[in-house]
Amino acid sequence: MADKFAQRMGTVHRSFIREILKVTADSEIISFAGGLPNPELFPVPAMGQAASEVFADIGASALQYSTTEGDAGLRRIIADRYRTVRGLEVDPDSILVTTGSQQILDIFAKVFLDKGDKVVIESPGYLGAIQAFSLFEPEFVTVSLENDGPNLEELEAAFKDGAKCFYAVPNFQNPSGVSYSLEKRKAVAALLDKYDVLFVEDDPYGELRFMGEDLPTVYSFCKKPGVLCGSFSKIAAPGFRIGWVVTEKEIYDKLVIAKQASDLHTSTVAQAIMRRYLESNDIESHVDLIRDRYGRQREVMVEMIRKYFPSEVVITEPEGGMFLWVTMPEGVSSMDLFDVAIKQKVAFVPGRPFYVDGSGENTLRLNFSNSDESRIEEGIKRLGKAIESFLD
Repeated sequence: MADKFAQRMGTVHRSFIREILKVTADSEIISFAGGLPNPELFPVPAMGQAASEVFADIGASALQYSTTEGDAGLRRIIADRYRTVRGLEVDPDSILVTTGSQQILDIFAKVFLDKGDKVVIESPGYLGAIQAFSLFEPEFVTVSLENDGPNLEELEAAFKDGAKCFYAVPNFQNPSGVSYSLEKRKAVAALLDKYDVLFVEDDPYGELRFMGEDLPTVYSFCKKPGVLCGSFSKIAAPGFRIGWVVTEKEIYDKLVIAKQASDLHTSTVAQAIMRRYLESNDIESHVDLIRDRYGRQREVMVEMIRKYFPSEVVITEPEGGMFLWVTMPEGVSSMDLFDVAIKQKVAFVPGRPFYVDGSGENTLRLNFSNSDESRIEEGIKRLGKAIESFLD
C-alpha cells in the first residue's frame, strides 16, 4: 500500500500536540499541553438561545447550501468589529469566512506554494502552519524571535534570498507568547514592501490582551497585498470552526476557488448561529471576561514558576494570549523531561516540534488558559520537581 500514497505524505507527520492530548486524557494529569480555551467561559446558554432562534426563524435556509464567501451579515459584523475594536477599516466584501483559521493556511498554500518555494516562518513557529504548508513541500527559512519580534537582519536576509511569503503570529505568538513591538511591526511591513514578499498575518489571539496597550496589525502598515487571518475560536467557541481571511480582490478570488474545491462553504448553520449570537449579545463584555480570567491565570503561572522552577530556567512573560515559553539550560532535553513529568501527572509540549530544523531541544510550551488557578499552582509545583531532578 505504501507505494500508493502521494510522495508529499512522506514529509508530513501527525500533529505532535494532538498525539500528546491522547496521553493527557487521564483526569489525574494536569495538562498545560493543549492550546485550548477555557470551556468554563464558553457562552453555552447564549449560544443555545441563538441556535433555537435560528431554527425557529430561518431553519430551512440555515440547513441549505450557501455561498462560498460566507454569511453576508456575519461578514458585516466582522468588518464592524475591525473598525470599532481594532481601528482598521475593512470592506465586508474583502472577508472570506473559512472553516477555522486553519483552513486559511491550507487554501493559501494551495493557491501560492509550489514545491521548493521559500516560506519564511518564525523560530519557534506555529505547528499548525508548519503542518499545513509542509504538504506542499516548500523550503522553510526560519528567523529568530527576540523579545519584541523577529530578528530584522535575519528577516531581511531571508527576503533577499528570494522568499515568496512570510507567515507570522505578531500578537502573543504560538508557541512563544512573544508580541511584536510597534517599531518591529513598522519595520517588518517596510521590508515586506521593499522585497515584495507576500505576508500572512495570523491573528487568533490579538483580542486577548490583558496587559499593555493594543497595537495595530502589521497588515495595516503594508502597502502591498497581504493576508490577515482571524477567528472566533478564542473569543467565542472553537467548536463552530469559524475563521476568516481579509485580503485584496486578486488574492480573494483565488482563495474562493481553492475553498470551493475544498468544502464548498463553511457550515451554514454554524455561521447563522454565530451571527445571531453576535447580534443578540455583548461580545465585548464576554471578551473582557476572558481577558480577566486569562490574565489572572497567567499571573499565577508566572508566580508559581518563580517559586518552584530552578533559577536557571528562563521564561517569556506574555501580555496576552494563551501561552508562555520555557527555556532550560543547554543539554537538557524536554522530550526526556516529558516522560518524567507524565509520571508526576503533569504535561506540557516539548519545544522541538516547533522548530523545522530540529533544534529547541531544551525548550517547552506551557498553556495557562485551560487550567484554573489551583491546578496551575499544583501542576507547576510538580513540573518544577521534574525539572529539578534533571538539573541535579
